[in-house]
Amino acid sequence: MQLSEIQWIVAAVSAFLIGFSKTGLPGLGILAVPMMAYAFGGRLSVGATLPLLVLADCFAVAFYRADADWNAIKKLSPWVVSGIVAGTIALIALAELKPTKDLLSPIIGGIVLVMLALSLLKGKLGDRLVPTSKPGTAFTGIMAGFTTMTSNAAGPVMGIYMASAGFSKKVLLGTSAWTFFIFNIAKLPPLLLVNALYPGRPLITADTVWMNLCVAPALITGALLGKPLAAKIPEKLFTVLIQALAAIAAVRLLLT
Repeated sequence: MQLSEIQWIVAAVSAFLIGFSKTGLPGLGILAVPMMAYAFGGRLSVGATLPLLVLADCFAVAFYRADADWNAIKKLSPWVVSGIVAGTIALIALAELKPTKDLLSPIIGGIVLVMLALSLLKGKLGDRLVPTSKPGTAFTGIMAGFTTMTSNAAGPVMGIYMASAGFSKKVLLGTSAWTFFIFNIAKLPPLLLVNALYPGRPLITADTVWMNLCVAPALITGALLGKPLAAKIPEKLFTVLIQALAAIAAVRLLLT
């Protein structure tokens, strides 16, 4: 396939949003997920978006590398890995079905809507929603691993877990940066494996790799602007706008 003009535009805007979200406003990245799924199809968008996330994670780690709480990451790690395994099995199962249309598009739309609902509930319920127990941590980790493997949309559920730890802003940013960097890297081998097993249902293609390289400057620009501009943006109004746009895009995916 050759990428269309709309795919290039969506990829460039998404790359900027991902970069900005990793160093500035974390909630911004949720909009890139349904945008990429709409432009590339759900399945191909998973692999097309992941390299952008890894590159953006590099900037987040560079900015906040000294501020992570490694005990929190260790507690969550086995459950996230379990979720990644479950997500890999789901990608294989969907490829085995050989459907006439891309079933991952409406699944991604549904996941994005669930993540947005969690974000809204967190604002309404506050501490009553956070996973303070061991079963709560396990459920959160598995859910985060599954959603990040199948849709790259684990940001809100991870935000709820991080909030439960009571971190300062710097420690929260550092812990989030290292968590996403580690687990996005961990997703690459299973994603490449599934891609090799089912070349007819690709997650990565030569075109998406070329696209990643071409839109990297947009991502880098977003990452460099994120930290200095975040404090100057009216976060509450901006977040509501982003969530509304993400919800519209997610509903559109559900209807495909």
